Amino acid sequence: MGSPISNTVAEIFLQDFKNTHLKQTLDAQNITFYARYVDDILLIYNTKHTTPELIHSHINKVHPNLQFTATFEHNNNISFLDLPINRHPIQIEIDIFQKPTTTDTTINYTSNHPTEHKMAAYRYLINRMLSLPLSTERRIAE
Repeated sequence: MGSPISNTVAEIFLQDFKNTHLKQTLDAQNITFYARYVDDILLIYNTKHTTPELIHSHINKVHPNLQFTATFEHNNNISFLDLPINRHPIQIEIDIFQKPTTTDTTINYTSNHPTEHKMAAYRYLINRMLSLPLSTERRIAE
């Protein structure tokens, strides 16, 4: 941490981790889905072949100085990168997470901020809404 090359070293390590330690599990279809954003990993596994505890203990044996923390699904829900994921019997539903303290306040247009700063929040919210696979009702609400 703190080093300019720490991001690069972490990226190299996590790519190697996937190729050497998770590849056999992915190939055996014990893990059916793998997604990673920087150091956050989302795994969907086959419950007939493995358990989340087995996967967690396996990846924590990779390196003695590295410990992964796990967040397990609760009531068919889990959050990944602030996106609530809800598992239904035939589909997975992704929603947009908003903190209970969200005020939807942005920079006032008449303030003395650059226009790019004022528009950045709106561009972000619109891009987030359009890039996620939301239901029509949820998209209208957003």
